[in-house]
Amino acid sequence: MHTTQRERDRPVTRRRSDLGVLFGGLALLVVCAIPASSGRVGSVEQWAFEAINGLPDALEPIANAAQFLGVLAIGPVVAVIALVARRPRLAIAALLATAGKLLGERALWEIVQRERPAVTEPGAIIRGGVATTGLSFVSGHVVLVTALAWVASPYLHGRWRSLPWIGVALVASRGSTSARTTPWT
Repeated sequence: MHTTQRERDRPVTRRRSDLGVLFGGLALLVVCAIPASSGRVGSVEQWAFEAINGLPDALEPIANAAQFLGVLAIGPVVAVIALVARRPRLAIAALLATAGKLLGERALWEIVQRERPAVTEPGAIIRGGVATTGLSFVSGHVVLVTALAWVASPYLHGRWRSLPWIGVALVASRGSTSARTTPWT
């Protein structure tokens, strides 16, 4: 994507609504953490997991591609792209988001612990060599892509602004197709 000098000079601003979104996101995290802290999966979440996990195997290549958006290397990749586009604040924000993901998920794992669906969901379809043990709440992949979407969105304009959030949705649904996580994680 080529940016013009005019686009680079356009100030990036945060809106007051961003603060509301931040607190809304934290509230959503708490709402999801409360039932997850029991270690059990509720009936609504189980229904959503089964619906996503039961999708055809033919979707696996698409789901795998989406999952790569959430790997740890994506933060530095975004930072390099930002530097090439002469957006050093975005580069720093992408690296801070990556570090924040590592610290935040580990802190949350000290408070909330829920096993992967291979343990909590009888009959889960395990795909792609996914780990069957370990913690699944909170999903590190989803945390990272959400943080990167949050920091990148103000730098995007028009229809491009929705692209990072489409990535978040794809990564979030990928966790349930492969039985990495349940939907609310």
